[in-house]
This record gives sequence, structure tokens and C-alpha cells, in this order.
Amino acid sequence: MSFALFLLLLLLVTGLVCLVDFVWLAKKRAKDSKEPWWVEYSVSFFPVILIVFLLRSFLFEPFKIPSGSMIPTLLVGDFILVNKFAYGIRLPVINKKIINIGTPERGDVMVFRYPEDPSLDYIKRVVGLPGDRISYQNKRISVNGQPVPIRQMDDYLSRERMQFSRRFMETLGTREHEILLEDDAPSYMAQSRSFPYSGNCIYNTSGLTCTVPPGHYFMMGDNRDNSSDSRVWGFVPDENIVGKAFFIWLNLNELGRFGSFR
Repeated sequence: MSFALFLLLLLLVTGLVCLVDFVWLAKKRAKDSKEPWWVEYSVSFFPVILIVFLLRSFLFEPFKIPSGSMIPTLLVGDFILVNKFAYGIRLPVINKKIINIGTPERGDVMVFRYPEDPSLDYIKRVVGLPGDRISYQNKRISVNGQPVPIRQMDDYLSRERMQFSRRFMETLGTREHEILLEDDAPSYMAQSRSFPYSGNCIYNTSGLTCTVPPGHYFMMGDNRDNSSDSRVWGFVPDENIVGKAFFIWLNLNELGRFGSFR
């Protein structure tokens, strides 16, 4: 059971108890008698659960980064906030969009439900929009035939792996962000499985070229040679979108990272 569903059930149960107590039980109790413990708890927790449910479902939701696929932008252990309304208002649990506010843009860091297992939340960077032709050849991205600008920076030292990686500043749309590349990693990524619209992708020894289908997005990690992303498991449908990541609010290992991501 997902946490969103658990929270919704808890909200319904406590709300129902509060309603029954207000309409019926309270009138039958003597004025000086104490509420049953289950009524007292429900009345106390219902407003708190309601506020948490509304905030988490429609405004902001916290996530913890579990892997290194977005290094150096996001590190393992980063606690981030995700804007739930940036791409539209969605009904909780079923994730159906009811109000269209905005759409993902190239360069956004987006949280989404993993297409192969929607119970899992993934976070990657939006590289391709619906209709885009994305080419990743020899570790360089081209969008609709135009190479994405990059410039080399100082090498990046991973504290976890004690290993240097080549670091570049990449520009997707109007956004600059850092990426990592490793010299000893192959340029290609073999198509190991079938996925919806897999016929839109052509794999070769230099990489791949994909045309993003309508209502879908092509996602990649910033740690390019250590990321399982759309190159492996395909496109992310719009209905899987959770929200836009925008803020680091805690990292117990590096307190100075507070607010360092936007």
C-alpha cells in the first residue's frame, strides 16, 4: 500500500468517526462523561491528517534521494521538496490531472512513477519533450538535430567511490546543470528489454536515437554513465508525473547543502 493511499484511508476513518460523533454519539453521552479513546484520538488527529494530506497531495511533498544517478546535482541522502502543482493539479492516489497549470520543460528535474513499477518513485532530468527527436551519440545529446552545448569543468571526485569523473556544464533550454562522464564507460547502451513505443528508438554502437511519443518524456540522469533511465526502460507517460524537484532542505552528511538546488 502506498503512503498516499494509507494517508487517505486514515483521513477517511478519522473523519467518519468525527462526523458520527458530532451527529449521533455526542448527543447520547452525558454532559460530564468523557469521550471514548477512539473518538478522542480521531477528533485530535483529523485536522492534522487533513492538513498533511492537502499539503502533500496538492502543494509540496518531501523525498529522499536513494541513489547516485543524479550526482553531482543531487547526492545520496539529500532530502528534497517536490512542487506537486507545477505541472497541474492531480487527484491523489489515482494521479489523474484535473487542472492543467504547466508542462515539463527541458532541463527540469522531475519526480515520476517508474513506468515498469508505478509503486516506485524515480527522479531524473527532462531531456526530451513530446515530439522531440533525441540523439545520444558518443555521450553527446542532440535535440531535434541540434547538439546540446557543453563545456568542460574541473574533474569531480566522488567521496563515496573515491574516483574522479569528467565534469561538464550542459545547457538544456535555458537551464545549465552539471553532468558526469566516465572515460572507461561505453558510449552505447544495448536495448535489453522491450517497452512501450520501443520502436521509436534506434540503438547502435555509438548510442541511440529516439523520437518521443505524444504525452511522454525522455528522462536521463546527470551521472550519465551510472544511471538507469529512458535509454534503458523507455519513456515516461504524463500520467506518471509526480512533480518538479526544486529545493534541498536537508542532508545529514552535508548540512551546507541546504537550499543549494533549484
